[in-house]
Amino acid sequence: MDGIITLLTDFGTQDGYVGAMKGAILSINPSATIVDISHQIPPQDIMAGAFVLSQAAPFFPRNTIHIAVVDPGVGGKRKPILVQTDRCFFVGPDNGIFGIALQREKIRQKIHLINKDYFLNRISHTFHGRDIFSPVGAYLSKGFDPSVFGKRIRAITKLNLKKTSCGR
Repeated sequence: MDGIITLLTDFGTQDGYVGAMKGAILSINPSATIVDISHQIPPQDIMAGAFVLSQAAPFFPRNTIHIAVVDPGVGGKRKPILVQTDRCFFVGPDNGIFGIALQREKIRQKIHLINKDYFLNRISHTFHGRDIFSPVGAYLSKGFDPSVFGKRIRAITKLNLKKTSCGR
């Protein structure tokens, strides 16, 4: 299973961060197909990222792996997660980024990513997109069972839909 992996970030394209994520993916699965949804999400705007992801995700084939990294809490207490639905996978921080897209999906399982065997050897406190999320996505694209990446959890962070980016 050499699947499609999508990337959505707030990194922009002026530096090598997106390239580093792609390199991490391709070093594990050189056959992966990587599709950029967007890297122009306003910095740390989880709501905007959630909206853009929800607009694009339904149009991808079954088993697509969506990696989304808009993460003002990187290095903090939020969990790295994997959500498997009947149609696809979502990998990223547990901060609500998947909230809108998951409204259309039947969730099969939610996993707290804790198995470091599937992360890069050295994990930065500020670049989980490269060190955790991209490797997990790459292993998923090779057909690895989601359960190997960590432990099942019951709940993930809900997106606060009352809070908007208008009128800050």
